[in-house]
Amino acid sequence: MVEISELKFDERGLIPAVVVDAVTKRVLTLAYMNEESLRISMEKELTCFWSRSRRELWLKGETSGNYQHIVSITADCDRDALVVMVEPDGPACHLGTESCFEYPVFQSAEREEFSLRGLYRLLEGRKADRPEGSYTTYLFDKGLDKILKKVGEECTEVIIAGKAEDKKETVYEIADLAYHVMVLMVEAGITPEEIHRELASRHVIDHKVKQEKMV
Repeated sequence: MVEISELKFDERGLIPAVVVDAVTKRVLTLAYMNEESLRISMEKELTCFWSRSRRELWLKGETSGNYQHIVSITADCDRDALVVMVEPDGPACHLGTESCFEYPVFQSAEREEFSLRGLYRLLEGRKADRPEGSYTTYLFDKGLDKILKKVGEECTEVIIAGKAEDKKETVYEIADLAYHVMVLMVEAGITPEEIHRELASRHVIDHKVKQEKMV
């Protein structure tokens, strides 16, 4: 572990902290910490920053209720910047948006960013807008029984491909299954964050069980 004494604060005694959602991996905000706010953050496991405009300590969420629960803090190779992974209680931006970074400046015409969270949002849009000609619209129009049937069919396809030890086909079928499961999630109102929390809780339990067995 890097000690606070090893970090390089600037001439104002500050170090930039890039705050990232631990679940979605989305950058939420860029803020600054001094040594005191960093210590408070570590003690409370809540982000505490130094407000450069107000020139005072600022515990994120103290007024709004949008606390940021710290998962980890990591320094860069030069020890002069931090990445703070958090589980937020609400929007990070004072404008009420999930992230402060909401304003595109450039998008490559050749490359498109992909994430499961982005796919989930796309599926939410399909359910709300129901564009004609969309397979996803077709599934939502048909309803829960059709969606569940497709999930079952894709499970079978994964089993067949896996049993055949065909890696390429197995990857293809798992992708199909993942898509249909996410359609089911949208239909049922289940978010990726809920799945993440469930998996995280199982990881902790599994870790404890393994420790007990080793003892």
